[in-house]
Amino acid sequence: MSAHCAVPRTAPIAIAPKPPLFPPSRQNSIHLDSFRNGIDSPDSDSVSALSLPPCEACSGRRSECFMVDDEESCVACLATGTECSLLEVPPSRKRRLNGDLETSNSKRSSPGRSNISRRRHQQQSLSVASASTSLIEDMANIGGPTLLKRTLGLQADRYSQYIGPTTDFEPSLINLSPFDPHDESLLARGTLRRVSDNDTFLLLPDHSTPGYEHILNDVDEIERVVAPHGRKLLDLYFAIVHPAFPVLQKAVFLEAYERSHREMPPPLLAAVYILAINWWDHSEELAGLPRPNVRELERLVRTTLADAMFRPKLSTIQAGLILSQRPEGDQWAPTAQLVAIGQELGLHLDCAHWKIPPWERGLRKRLAWALYMQDKWGALVHGRPSHIFASNWAVRPLVPNDFPDVEWDENDVEERMEIEKGRAVFMQMVNLSQILAEILETFYTLQASQAADAAGAQATQLILSLAKPIQLKLKEWYSGLPSIVRMDSSIQSSFNQPSRLNSIGYMHLAYFAAEITLHRRIIRSMDAPAGSTAASSSSSSPSSLPGSQVANSVSSGASAGVDPYIQHICRSAAKARLISAMDFVNRLTPSHLRAFWYFASKTNFALIGTFGSLLWATSPGKEEAEWYRRRLGEYRWTLSVSSKPGEGKGLTEFAMGMLDISTGLLKKLPEKPSLSRSNSAVDIDAARRQSLLALGGVGASGNNAGGLSRSGLSMSMSMTSGMTMGMGMGMGMGDISMGSGGFGLGQDGYTGGHNSADGSGMQSPGSDESESDEEEGYGNFSATAGMAGSRQ
Repeated sequence: MSAHCAVPRTAPIAIAPKPPLFPPSRQNSIHLDSFRNGIDSPDSDSVSALSLPPCEACSGRRSECFMVDDEESCVACLATGTECSLLEVPPSRKRRLNGDLETSNSKRSSPGRSNISRRRHQQQSLSVASASTSLIEDMANIGGPTLLKRTLGLQADRYSQYIGPTTDFEPSLINLSPFDPHDESLLARGTLRRVSDNDTFLLLPDHSTPGYEHILNDVDEIERVVAPHGRKLLDLYFAIVHPAFPVLQKAVFLEAYERSHREMPPPLLAAVYILAINWWDHSEELAGLPRPNVRELERLVRTTLADAMFRPKLSTIQAGLILSQRPEGDQWAPTAQLVAIGQELGLHLDCAHWKIPPWERGLRKRLAWALYMQDKWGALVHGRPSHIFASNWAVRPLVPNDFPDVEWDENDVEERMEIEKGRAVFMQMVNLSQILAEILETFYTLQASQAADAAGAQATQLILSLAKPIQLKLKEWYSGLPSIVRMDSSIQSSFNQPSRLNSIGYMHLAYFAAEITLHRRIIRSMDAPAGSTAASSSSSSPSSLPGSQVANSVSSGASAGVDPYIQHICRSAAKARLISAMDFVNRLTPSHLRAFWYFASKTNFALIGTFGSLLWATSPGKEEAEWYRRRLGEYRWTLSVSSKPGEGKGLTEFAMGMLDISTGLLKKLPEKPSLSRSNSAVDIDAARRQSLLALGGVGASGNNAGGLSRSGLSMSMSMTSGMTMGMGMGMGMGDISMGSGGFGLGQDGYTGGHNSADGSGMQSPGSDESESDEEEGYGNFSATAGMAGSRQ
């Protein structure tokens, strides 16, 4: 009988780490290196006061030794399963961390903290203390803000990375890993944090990232640059910027700062200071003092933000977004980095049911939509492809519950109104950004441009058919604005309270920019040089035409296959938008101009001038071109007045420079033909009848074949006659006749009850049709839908 041969078995491959020696309730991401380096952490400057004379094991490791309530061994020995020599120490000599922490926090709290902040802090401290039944919760109370310990994206010593479905982590295997009651599982590579059944993050320690050892020095240097005015700058920021751009959690931010500036992420603190310094003169206490060295702050924020990207947190996104609101500088490349970091933090996901603090869910949604806005408006002002796509965007719309319950003094009614108004502006701006994203995706992608080229002579019809539903969305957006953020109530408030700044201007300006972006594409499609379609040979493309031919084509407004009547309607609508936008800028008061403006605003001001230059360049006659020339001159004057020091200095200077460039180029156009009023009327009337025949609305005999009267289908330059603009103030331009709070279009495009001496050659055929009749007759595009000229 042969001897039995034992075949050795291969040891099973563990898919999860061996459970620790202490109970699972205390299993968590205990990084001993984090404890050993606790003194170097920006959130643990009070840890040294809590350290014990080390036990034998910790002494051999040359590490700090910490005790926790209800434990006889130190933390390090508990984690490693080593017998602790402190077991022999009498209980009376053991220091209790919780008691020391309370003493330490009471010494570090600011005596000037408001009653609301104090009550909130006490409630949060009680809730944390009641839940602190495990080792990791006790350790979470060692230094640093207790509000951040159970967050996902704002922990002081760890950063998170979203585990996507195609990474080297297999989701099916992740679920096999043992998770503790805090939904964390310690692996050799890091700590898994499960926030929902489908979403998991990897938590990694900060101390192993580049630049970690410089955090304290950096934040000290930032505070030194602004000292002793740091708190006053924070007050300016939260009074002026934060209401209309709520990307910070005010209570959490101030709670950390009041304990110590060392608890603040360096790039976030520097970014807040840099933006707040713009309103240095707005503070009576600071106005007469020398300003901090902004260049030094900018240097520090660049280096610290670059380091923070190695350990990204929500504070990294906050710092990047705040820094991007400076009107100067090119923000497109940093925007791409912020979008990438936001995806790493899972900001593109739906966090509504994640196992994180409720206030962090609201903060994540606000940051996600702020990042969305940054990307879409950056794509507009820089003319670049967007980085965020609807197919990979699951963030739910903002609701009031996504904002903190109370961020104002209960006794200050005006402060509460300003914060509520700012939240309304932010939410409406998010909605407008979604419409802008649709405009960019529909008309300004490479694929959309190719589709328009392939349509040939029907390109304008294609664009108009796509534009109408978007135009209706813009109309609904504007008509649905809450009364608190409308321009008329804003102007009235500015007169009553001239010292209180009003940040609603950037939202209204963004609306005009979206309108202009839509109509700009329509005008451009109609006035493309003949032969610039895909059906034409390459030799007749605009790039191959001689310069004089291109200039003549643009100057005459010629286009292949575009119905003159339809062209007339669209140009009239575009002109009305330009008038409304210019009037809006003219109505801005110092309380608007001195307030916070979104980063895209300087370019949005410039887009108004660019649009006017386009309409000037494509004017069919000399008289209309001259009208646009004068209007652009007056618009430049308005911008120059708005650029006075202290009233938007730098905000409108960029727009003036771009306007000078555009008008300078227009001087190279050949002189346009002069169109007499009689000939113009005959041509337009004939073109209108020809259009109706093409649309099948009127028979050859001129009878009503489609159920619509001739007057019901006609369209003229007086299309907005009788439509009140609700502006309340005129532009100071001679062609605008002020009636009962509004203006219309007359012989030169205005009907104010008298003929302007400054008329263009474009005369109205004299029809009295309504807007709805015009829509029914044309069927594709409403010339006045969505105008900001509707009563506010």
